[in-house]
Amino acid sequence: MAAIEPGKIRNVAVVGHRGTGKTSLVEALLFQTGEVNRLGTIEAGTTVSDSDEDEQRRAVSISLSLTHTDWQGRKINLVDCPGDPSFQGEARCALRVVEGALVVVSGVMGFEVGTARVKKLAEDLGLARVLVVNMLDRERADFFRTLGQIQDQFSSKCVAVHIPIGVEHELTGIVDVLHMSAYMSPDGQMESDPVAIPDSMTELAQEYREKLLDEVVQIDEGLMERYLEGEELDEHDVAAALKLGVTRGEIFPVGCSVATKNLGTHALLDLLVEGVPSPAKRGAPFEVEGASTAAFVFKTIADPFAGKINLFRVLKGDVTTETTLVDHREHSKERMGSLLQLQGKTTTPAKEFCEGDLGAVAKLKNVQTGDLLTDREVAVEPPAFGFPEPVMSFAVTPKIKGEEEKLASAIKRLAEEDQTLRLRRDPQTGEEILAGMSQMHVEVALERAKRRFGVDVELHQPRVPYLETIRSESRARHRYKKQTGGRGQFGDCEIVLEPIEGHEGYEFVDKIVGGVIPQSYRPAVDKGIQEAMQHGELAGAPIQGVRVKLVDGQYHNVDSSEMAFKIAGSMAFKEAYAKADPVLLEPIMELEVTVPDEAVGAVNGDLNSRRGRLNGMEPAAGMTTIKAEVPMAELLTYSQSLTSMTGGRGDYAVHLLRYEQVPTHVAQKIVDETKKARETANA
Repeated sequence: MAAIEPGKIRNVAVVGHRGTGKTSLVEALLFQTGEVNRLGTIEAGTTVSDSDEDEQRRAVSISLSLTHTDWQGRKINLVDCPGDPSFQGEARCALRVVEGALVVVSGVMGFEVGTARVKKLAEDLGLARVLVVNMLDRERADFFRTLGQIQDQFSSKCVAVHIPIGVEHELTGIVDVLHMSAYMSPDGQMESDPVAIPDSMTELAQEYREKLLDEVVQIDEGLMERYLEGEELDEHDVAAALKLGVTRGEIFPVGCSVATKNLGTHALLDLLVEGVPSPAKRGAPFEVEGASTAAFVFKTIADPFAGKINLFRVLKGDVTTETTLVDHREHSKERMGSLLQLQGKTTTPAKEFCEGDLGAVAKLKNVQTGDLLTDREVAVEPPAFGFPEPVMSFAVTPKIKGEEEKLASAIKRLAEEDQTLRLRRDPQTGEEILAGMSQMHVEVALERAKRRFGVDVELHQPRVPYLETIRSESRARHRYKKQTGGRGQFGDCEIVLEPIEGHEGYEFVDKIVGGVIPQSYRPAVDKGIQEAMQHGELAGAPIQGVRVKLVDGQYHNVDSSEMAFKIAGSMAFKEAYAKADPVLLEPIMELEVTVPDEAVGAVNGDLNSRRGRLNGMEPAAGMTTIKAEVPMAELLTYSQSLTSMTGGRGDYAVHLLRYEQVPTHVAQKIVDETKKARETANA
């Protein structure tokens, strides 16, 4: 497809809750426009968007997929986004570079938590929003009930532009009330041109036509005057006002479809052309002053054979195979020689992408997701995607010893593709921790690491990073004396331990008077104490919240050394620590859970059983956000429980709040487990 002008482009992210048929809908749109010659299915793994092996096996979208088609002389770029909260970062990438969001809603399940999430994202970015109610041929599907939910929970300005003919298994077509025409079910074949509205639907179609006009004419005063005077409005004038309202976020058209039968795609394509603004109309997602050519990378795909493929949006100017741009982050020049047009995983060479278009490029050296490429150095920082923090962590180890570097390299490559993945080394436990949005998210990453990079990885629950501290003051003195044939070792020190308020930090206070320990040896005492604090006696956890005063000691002119005082300091600390009422501290997480109203009781009860403290609830249109403080140890398996309690309709986010003392009965269990592990290791 040759490059076309910005006014003839429509960039649309297809978003919504998981299981609403987004991928099937994209497939139907491509089929209707002739981009594919057969209607692929999720069950057979033959859709254009879900081309990855993991996606086909799990029957769920994992990564965003860029596709394109042509309709009425317009190029429509469709970005199919995963709906599962595990992969919500993908929708953030896509929504950053489009003008419109096509929000897909299930006609059976109605408005769900994932719908609310993408609604807020699109709203925050000021995008045009078009909705479509899908799966209307399923049992218990009801377009009008779902439309009511959408109007209650999405916006009162949501208005139907299509209505179904029939219900559930007896659905035979749809009425386009914008153009007052009908489309009869093609049952999986190419949808035909519009036909006359059946007589049985005329009255209902006229009712919803009037509801649509009541909203649309408020956008244009001239149109409103003509409407109030009883004049018949031209459909082109109505469509123009509708587009203006959608662009301003003052009206949200709602269509209907059965993607698996290719019903509703003709009318939906018309709606995308007529309802979503072009890049020429809306402008770039953000300004890049000082450059005449600019492109923003919104997705990186790591491929073991082709290397990296970067998906980008042209912000200014045209990008051709002769274009050389500067990466704002690396300050390195990159030649855009290998331009590609993507249709799912299928690539075709491209010569040029104009302003506002979405494209791809291979073989760039250092470019990654979020980079800005310009024809000259500019002082512009691209906006952050605002990726959510990972909520679930696992310890990872390679099955083959010695492949730790290979594992880290593979995860690094995958994290370039999905920036909600984080790999870090826990300095306390020594474990490599891979964090993601859910257990499935982490498992998918490791399956890709094995398939793409040949690294076989084992997954373990991470150890909770406990800490230890003291609650009372204590004193201890230790003399380290060792005499061998030659020069001996001698160090003697007395220390006082005090708890620091808040149980944070470490402080060493030198209270030596009269030089009983020379100045040169005192830092060695401090060093010995800090080494002893790395592993407490309760659970082997680091100690913090301690003030140590060095108050007395003794040295020997010949036998004293830094090593001797380091050992003396370490032993004195251990003796004093045992007498200072040591306790175990655990990390407390701030948790926000969003669930359907009917699941609130079960979720609250579950949080109480996890030693959680509820801090409040915020109901909002059928969904409730629960805020609570919960120990990290109780959240290691929370994702599975929440899915079970809410039927997959719940969502949550966590972050570290503070450390608190572990209750005595729980602490004793942890201490006993640590003791048993030590005995096993020493056996």
